[in-house]
Amino acid sequence: MSADTHDGPRYRPQDVEPKWQRYWEEHRTFRATRHPGRSKMYVLDMFPYPSGDGLHVGHPEGYTATDIVCRYQRMKGVDVLHPMGWDAFGLPAEQHAIKTGTHPRQKTLDNIANFRRQLKMLGFSYDWDREIDTTDPGYVRWTQWIFLRLFERGLAFQQSDMPVNWCPGLGTVLANDEVKADGTSEVGGFPVEKLAIRQWSLRITRYADRLLEGLDTVDWPDTKAKQRNWIGRSEGAEVDFAVRGHDATIRVFTTRVDTLPGATYVVLAPEHPLVLSLATPDRRPAVESYVAAAAKKTDIDRSDIGREKTGESLGAFAVNPVNGEEIPIWVGDYVIGGYGSGAVMAVPAHDERDHAFAVKYGLPIVEVVEISGADVEKRATTDDGVANDAAVSRSRAPIARAMPSAEVRRVIATWLADQGRGGPKVTYKLRDWVFSRQRYWGEPIPIYFPVTCDGDPRRPGANPTIHYETPIAVDDAELPLRLPDLVEFKSTGDPAGPLGRATDWRYFQKDGKWFARETNTMPQWAGSCWYYLRFLDPRNADAAWSREAYAAWMPVDLYVGGSEHAVLHLLYARFWHQVFFDMGLVEHPEPFQKLVHQGIILGEDGQKMSKARGNVINPDDIVRRFGADALRLFEMFMGPLEQMKPWQTSGIEGIRRFLERVWVACAEGVTDDPAAYDVETRKLVHRTIKKVGEDIDSLRFNTAISAMMILVKHIGQRPVPREVARTFALLVSPFAPHLGEELWHRNGGADTLAYEPWPTYDAALTRDDTVEIGVQVNGKVRGAVRLALDADEAVAREQALLDPKVREHVDGRTVKKVVYVKGRIVNFIVG
Repeated sequence: MSADTHDGPRYRPQDVEPKWQRYWEEHRTFRATRHPGRSKMYVLDMFPYPSGDGLHVGHPEGYTATDIVCRYQRMKGVDVLHPMGWDAFGLPAEQHAIKTGTHPRQKTLDNIANFRRQLKMLGFSYDWDREIDTTDPGYVRWTQWIFLRLFERGLAFQQSDMPVNWCPGLGTVLANDEVKADGTSEVGGFPVEKLAIRQWSLRITRYADRLLEGLDTVDWPDTKAKQRNWIGRSEGAEVDFAVRGHDATIRVFTTRVDTLPGATYVVLAPEHPLVLSLATPDRRPAVESYVAAAAKKTDIDRSDIGREKTGESLGAFAVNPVNGEEIPIWVGDYVIGGYGSGAVMAVPAHDERDHAFAVKYGLPIVEVVEISGADVEKRATTDDGVANDAAVSRSRAPIARAMPSAEVRRVIATWLADQGRGGPKVTYKLRDWVFSRQRYWGEPIPIYFPVTCDGDPRRPGANPTIHYETPIAVDDAELPLRLPDLVEFKSTGDPAGPLGRATDWRYFQKDGKWFARETNTMPQWAGSCWYYLRFLDPRNADAAWSREAYAAWMPVDLYVGGSEHAVLHLLYARFWHQVFFDMGLVEHPEPFQKLVHQGIILGEDGQKMSKARGNVINPDDIVRRFGADALRLFEMFMGPLEQMKPWQTSGIEGIRRFLERVWVACAEGVTDDPAAYDVETRKLVHRTIKKVGEDIDSLRFNTAISAMMILVKHIGQRPVPREVARTFALLVSPFAPHLGEELWHRNGGADTLAYEPWPTYDAALTRDDTVEIGVQVNGKVRGAVRLALDADEAVAREQALLDPKVREHVDGRTVKKVVYVKGRIVNFIVG
């Protein structure tokens, strides 16, 4: 039966769903409250950025999963905190403002209103009293307060002339993850280049080891591996190369110091401070041109392992400390200045990138690690092996022929330390977090600087000197530092950003002296780093959160969101939380105990939904046609939560027909005749209660729905006992809450079922007392029979021979033997 026909369906979600949504809102049904003696569950969705397009049908998947868990836990007597808010700063709203002249704040509020409407339309049981918006001045105040605590602890600092991803089209710095592989910005598709400007950064590197160690204490999926890789802890050695004819030393880090005897050249990143000073006069023009070209490429592009390696010789030579050999120094953009020391010792026999570079430029390839069958002239060998004769002859360190690579590493690292030319070292890929953005729509950084100027620095033609070397914190009492109102939001390319034009806001006097506010704003990550804590106490005007609220609800028990946030958001939030732990503001070193990433719902064409592909499906349209409960059930029935799956409208039509059958059975086909509750039905009901509860606990929502479908098919063939209808209303309510409430109400329930006890089951009734086993004749399956679990061989033989297909292969033949294994098989051996 199609959901949008007008002569058939008796269940009308367009009437039922708004009714219960009004009830929940008017009665504040899902307001989170702690009760003495009860357990708690803090269930958190990764809060959305409220885009102008609203939700598409992929967004509700994770929200539906958490809502099912929350509704179930409330019925289990657990105090549940389930909040929602908006990660509302960001480039899209600013870009819209640039195009239309509409202030980003207005666009943001309009978008939030639309998102809120859609989420309420879908029946999610959020505590809307705790709603937050990261752009709200009351929230910005505490984000700025946190920044000042980081500043006080030396964790927020300025870096001058820092190489960053600069996007002229957006007029701002971008993080690596905001730059696409083709070197353009994720927002707008503008070209991105390297530029050195003054930036604020946060010392996340101080917490590298603790961020690694903390991963062992949480229940997360493969996200842990991604974070470990991003942090990139490496045990290796530092090696100092002297430069012939210069006082300079080139320091490199390597995890394969055992290959140092085979180093035949050194490569510096284009950003390395020694590049231009070491270039000989005849090589300098080519080197300068190469460095300029490299500045226009992104780190992502330069790091691509499949990309052709390029470089220029500096004409200078380094001295290999382990053997005194002079080797050439090159500049190559496959070495990244922000990683390690920005220099590598090149061992082409044992590194693929170095090998490709050496082959291209005719540089020596010297094998120092012996691996059976290897031919380093054709391909680098990167595995461990043993030291060969060349390694021994080219090393002053006391290594021996056939010494394993691990031992060679230990010997050479120790020798370098003894010689004062390096030694063992632990390093990380993790870099300090570039925290400032040259754009308008973000939290102002609450810092100002002294100004030297003849007269008023705001006057036209004034040329004030801003003393960035002397940052001053805004007093806590003056927070929040609000954004000025601007008419023009587009950056002119000035590193001061759009706020640089707000001269009346930027410059101010204090005690007769002029000062200048910081014109950089915070990245969008800032507000999302601590929002889970503000949800605890969102109306607190005296603190970001109270100790009492923290003790009541933290840590987050279940966190659900997209895997695209597996690294940066989660890493940054954990970093801030560990700082809060050191400050005594929180009681747990880790904020999120269990993490789940929902899979992507693709368009019907099997592609990721996007406006450009034209395959976006709006939930408003689906709800209008099928109802919110149908959408919720369908998204949970499509497959395992973590799995990627394509949308299929034909599938939701089937779900809508299922809801119709539920309505007919449990709203219209109910009887008060106790005789209708037969033993078979009672057993199936109790098995379903057990199955649905266990599946919700394990987030196996699709199989829970399957179990309910089996029960409905059974009870739909006869009058439904009212007790069964009431039980089913409770079981289905986490998945289809509007239908559940209406069924409960129609079967004598008072008010809402949101806090009704979850049904219990009798374990004895969930156990099968019969079993279906296969029947074989001469080892081939010929039929099946259902037997009591304790049936003996005589009964098994008798019942098996009642099957006509079995008799067909036995009649007229001699039964030589019967093999009977209880609960598994009956096998007739005939001749």
